[in-house]
Amino acid sequence: MRAAVLHETGQEKLEVLDDLEAVGFGPGKVRIRIRATGLCHSDLSAMTGVLPQPVPFIPGHEAAGDIIDVGDGVTAVKPGDRVLVCWLPACNTCPSCRRGQSQLCLSGFMNAGTPNFRRPSGDVFGFAGTGTFAEEVVVAADAAVPIPDDVPYDIAALIGCGVTTGIGAAVNTADVAAGSSVAVIGCGGVGVSAIQGARLKGAAQIVAVDPVPARREAALRFGATEAVAPDALGDAKQRLTGGEGFDYVFEVVGKSATARTAYDTTRRGGTLCVVGAGAMDDMLQLNMFELFFDEKRILPSMYGGGDALTSFERSIALWRAGRIDLAGLITHRLPLARINEALELMRTGEALRTCIEI
Repeated sequence: MRAAVLHETGQEKLEVLDDLEAVGFGPGKVRIRIRATGLCHSDLSAMTGVLPQPVPFIPGHEAAGDIIDVGDGVTAVKPGDRVLVCWLPACNTCPSCRRGQSQLCLSGFMNAGTPNFRRPSGDVFGFAGTGTFAEEVVVAADAAVPIPDDVPYDIAALIGCGVTTGIGAAVNTADVAAGSSVAVIGCGGVGVSAIQGARLKGAAQIVAVDPVPARREAALRFGATEAVAPDALGDAKQRLTGGEGFDYVFEVVGKSATARTAYDTTRRGGTLCVVGAGAMDDMLQLNMFELFFDEKRILPSMYGGGDALTSFERSIALWRAGRIDLAGLITHRLPLARINEALELMRTGEALRTCIEI
C-alpha cells in the first residue's frame, strides 16, 4: 500500500512510498481503510523532534475511514462500518479511567513504541501508535469509533483530534464562564476550535492572537470578537480589561515564550489553559512569589480534558445543529501525493487544517 514516510528526524519532506504493509492484525484489532486524514501541527512537531517519536515513521493521527476486517473478540464494529480514529483510546480499567479522567489513560501510548508498519527494508512506526498518512492502518478496536452515515470523512477526521482538543479545552478544562473575557494565543485549527468553544460557553470578548494575517481573519469568522498580532496583545489587554488581564487565556502554540505571555495576560485569579504540545526541554519559568500572590490557575488540557467518546458525540451534535463550523476549518484538500505541499501550507500558517484524501 501507499504511505508517506519520514526517514530521519528533522527532515522537512516526506517520501510517498508504495511498498508498505500494516502489521499487527489479530485478536482485539481492526484494519481500517483510511479515507481522509487531517494534518495537525503535532505531526510537524514529531517530524522536527519536538515530540518524541521513533523513526522511520508515518505521521498522521486524526483520520476516518472504513473497517476492512476485525480480529477475534471484536464486536463493537464490523467490516463496512464507517469510523474515526481515536489516537488515545481509553482502557476503562486503569486508575485514570476509574477516576473519570480517561484522557490521561496511558494504555494507548504503550503501543507507540511498537512498529505497526513494515517495508521490505525493515519496520516502520506510526505516529502516536496510528500513522494515518497511509491507505490502511491496524489499531486496537477501541481506537475505531463508529460515526453516523451523515458525517463526512473529512469532518470526522477533524473531530478525532483538533476539534475535540480545542473545543474541549474551553468547555471541559477551562469551563469558560458566560460573559467572561478570553484570549486565544495561536489560531490554527485547534486554536480556532477553542474560540468556537469559548463562544459556545457565552464568552463576551474573545481576542484571537496570531502573527499570520490569514489566521486572524479566519478567527473572526469562527467567533473571535477581535483579532490582533502578538505585538498588539498588550494594547488589547489595556483597552478591553483596563490592564487587569483576561479571565481566560488559552496557549495553543506549545512554547514556553508564549506560555509566559499567556500567564502575564491572564488577570489575577484568572485561568491560563495550556493546550499546545511542547518540547520536554522547553522550560516555563515562574517565580514563587507571583505563583502564590497572583493566584492564577494553570490548567493543562490533554485531548480536550474529558472523555473522548463523549466529546466526539457532542461535536457531532453541535455540528448537526449548526452551532459549530467544521467544514470551514478545512482550508485545503489535497491527495496523498501532494503531502509535502500540505506540510508547507501548515508551516507558513496558510492552512488551518489540510485534509489529505487517501
